[in-house]
Amino acid sequence: MATIQVMNFAAFDLNLLRVFDALMRERSVTRAGEQIGLSQPAVSSALNRLRALLDDQLLVRRGAEMIPTPRAEAMAPAVREALAQVEHALAGDAAFDPATAERTYTVLGSDFFSTLLVPRLAGQLARRAPKARLRMVDTAYGDIERLLAEDVIDIALEPRAAMAEWVSTQLLFVSDFKMAAARGHAALAGMPGGGAVSMEVYCALRHVIRATDGTLSGLLDDALASQGRERRVVMALPNFQGVAVAVSQGDLVAALPREFADAVAASLDLELYELPIQSPRPEICMYWHRRHDNNPAHRWLREQVAELAAQLVARPRV
Repeated sequence: MATIQVMNFAAFDLNLLRVFDALMRERSVTRAGEQIGLSQPAVSSALNRLRALLDDQLLVRRGAEMIPTPRAEAMAPAVREALAQVEHALAGDAAFDPATAERTYTVLGSDFFSTLLVPRLAGQLARRAPKARLRMVDTAYGDIERLLAEDVIDIALEPRAAMAEWVSTQLLFVSDFKMAAARGHAALAGMPGGGAVSMEVYCALRHVIRATDGTLSGLLDDALASQGRERRVVMALPNFQGVAVAVSQGDLVAALPREFADAVAASLDLELYELPIQSPRPEICMYWHRRHDNNPAHRWLREQVAELAAQLVARPRV
């Protein structure tokens, strides 16, 4: 008869779970060590101890990446939730001093935010939380709910969408769109910037849109279809900066978020126009896991983002 080994949890080093969680997030011994403040040898040693205790390889190297075993995949959500609960219990409403805090914050969002907000957030952290670090991942990085649940990201900045009941939400601002075209666009000759193009001209122009999945239609196409109209979408690109550059170099036009269009128009020599249709006005929100609602370090980050978002939409419009 096989012998069943029972782990002595009283002697289990819970720090090994912090290492395991960091490795599952980063899939790299070096990056995991940077995340939790341990050297590469210390992370490797902890992983080897955990492998021996659990009798499983947990993460197996494949090239430059560590690939989790089925056992590791099954463990990861429960370990991450347990660590988050411990962190919440210890933090409570304790005082948080950004001037001395050593923490890495991770934000998910489009290049709208990496261009207009995150550089200013980095500057604010440098002044107010000089030991904190900031990183941003693109919206294509993965499913927002999963990334929040696994604490891969601290917050997500995205248009309002249906979320699980455990996702907390804060409205940051409501945006709308402007049409951008290269200055001197032949089809818009004699039409002054700042005015509205006619529906006939707008639908006849060649459009490029931002779509992370390559879809050749968007919110404006639905609005046009409701009026029996259709525009000529000839290109889709995954980020707003690429769309704006494409517009600046040819005969394409694009509907860009107003704040983004105002920010890049001068440097790319774009002319901006009002749309001939009532454009959708997406509600731009900040999302996070509700277990962090009262975490002082997390709450502080959310306050910084909300402050900068308010400043962003308060800028004078072009």
